[in-house]
Amino acid sequence: MRAIPMTPFRLMTLPLTAALLLTIAACSKSSDTESAQAPNAEKTTEADHAESGEADHAEGAEAHVEAGEEGEAAEPVKMDEAALEAAGIKLQTLQPSLLSEELRAPGEVVDSAYGTTLITPRVEALVVRRHAKLGDEVRTGAPLVTLASVEVSDAQAELRIAEQEWRRVSALGREAVAGRRITEAKVAVDRARAKAQAYGLPGTASGGVNGQFTLTAPHAGRITEDEFVVGERIEPGKALFRLVDESIVWVDAKLPSGTVSRIEPGSQATVVVGGERLAGKVMRSAHRTSDATRTASVRLEVPNQDDRLHGGDFVEVYFEAASAANTDNKAATQLAVPTDALVQLEGETVVFRRNAAGALEPVPVRAGEVIGDRTVIREGLKTGDTVVVAGAFAVKSQMLKAQLGEGHGH
Repeated sequence: MRAIPMTPFRLMTLPLTAALLLTIAACSKSSDTESAQAPNAEKTTEADHAESGEADHAEGAEAHVEAGEEGEAAEPVKMDEAALEAAGIKLQTLQPSLLSEELRAPGEVVDSAYGTTLITPRVEALVVRRHAKLGDEVRTGAPLVTLASVEVSDAQAELRIAEQEWRRVSALGREAVAGRRITEAKVAVDRARAKAQAYGLPGTASGGVNGQFTLTAPHAGRITEDEFVVGERIEPGKALFRLVDESIVWVDAKLPSGTVSRIEPGSQATVVVGGERLAGKVMRSAHRTSDATRTASVRLEVPNQDDRLHGGDFVEVYFEAASAANTDNKAATQLAVPTDALVQLEGETVVFRRNAAGALEPVPVRAGEVIGDRTVIREGLKTGDTVVVAGAFAVKSQMLKAQLGEGHGH
């Protein structure tokens, strides 16, 4: 091949041709890159629009739900008397009252000291005969035991002589006997009678002078102790019998010292024994706390119906104790409802009140202290309001059912 000679014109066009070829290649590559990225950009844009649409839809739905919840207020429930009775719902008109709570305490039955007598001789004596024994119920004046004593024999003799002299002088009169003699006879018989009575004898010499005398029951009751045998020599003051009138007994109840001040003397209490409830009355409370148990004693007087209680029995005692506020101010009254009447509804403590239309509506209240089974109402209710005191949860259920029914109907 013949070589083409390089002219000056050819030498000038070579750089221009190379630059043009490089420019065309670069444009072609850029076009291919844009074509490859275009589908991905479209996909990204569609995904962004989809996510944005779902978020807007969710926000709208949530807003709709919240708007629905806020709009569905608890509607009053209207029930006739038959429906109320069937659901166990009870209504009551509120009135201020003195509140108290029931305190429970263990107790022990003790004999009433006011109805207990120890049968004792007043002089040294010998037991001759027994007329009563342990466990017997005796009437007033019933013979219990016969004793014999030398001192009593002397007293009987002195009384007989003094009475005889007094009868003789009295029969003669002042015309035959000096006034001083009559006075001396009167003093002698009075002294002999006093001595006989001091020994437990009657004030007359109706019996013999053998020194025997009989101790009798000063009141009706039961023999609960019997501490002698026939033939035993008895010292003065030794108890032969313990005679107890069990128609009324005492009960000593043990309470924490901090609560004793809330028990008022004269207040009522209930004693429970064997499932039976007996009424009692508070006599007094102790003014000393036990060092061992840190409890104080409250004494009750209890009529012993059907002879149910006996000394030494253990029982349960229930006191009606005033609240702390009433203890400080006995005239204070408070508005309160049974604690079961309070329910939680939509985050609030409410009581169901009957409105003017006769329906039961929830009323938010501010509750105070709980005293026994009742709760003090500080705000929300007033005297004269008729409220649900039993069956509040049944009313709440009816109200919630009504709300659910409205919700499903949307």
